[in-house]
Amino acid sequence: MSVDKAFRDMIRNEIEVQLKPLRDVVARLEEGTADLDALRNVAERLAPLAEVVGPLFGAQIPAAAKAGRRGPGRPPAARGSVTAAPAAVGGKRRGRKPAAAGPDGSRACAIIGCGKPSRTKGYCAAHYQKLRMLEKTNRRPSDWKDYADPDSVDDIKLPRGRAASKALAAAAQAGHAG
Repeated sequence: MSVDKAFRDMIRNEIEVQLKPLRDVVARLEEGTADLDALRNVAERLAPLAEVVGPLFGAQIPAAAKAGRRGPGRPPAARGSVTAAPAAVGGKRRGRKPAAAGPDGSRACAIIGCGKPSRTKGYCAAHYQKLRMLEKTNRRPSDWKDYADPDSVDDIKLPRGRAASKALAAAAQAGHAG
């Protein structure tokens, strides 16, 4: 027997010894998944019977089990029923206005010609961010009201570059003076 072959056998045996616990764990996992598959099959076969007999014994069947997996987003029942939250401290309301929704539960953005669905305070996501920035810099126009009617507010074009920095400085001066 050559030294090379003896060395290979020694390495192979060492690898076998090191991998044995891993192989045992994998074998137990495979047995466990087979048991889980069998239990899942039994549960699927008994589901129709449980739906019929369960209410007789007072068992509550979860809504998710009845309908299967639901899609992403809000559940269909909660989508149309927006409840009015109590007014926050200071008289400001948060979120959507609870009235005047369209047939699918959405309102159009308050900006004329936008056409996107409103998200918060009657504005789409982009125009709401613009509203926040205008409030933050004390440049909010008077017709940009919270919860304005759809397609009722004229959009404004904000200055950019040097003109924007001058407008911000003027707004800051007006805010400090007033």
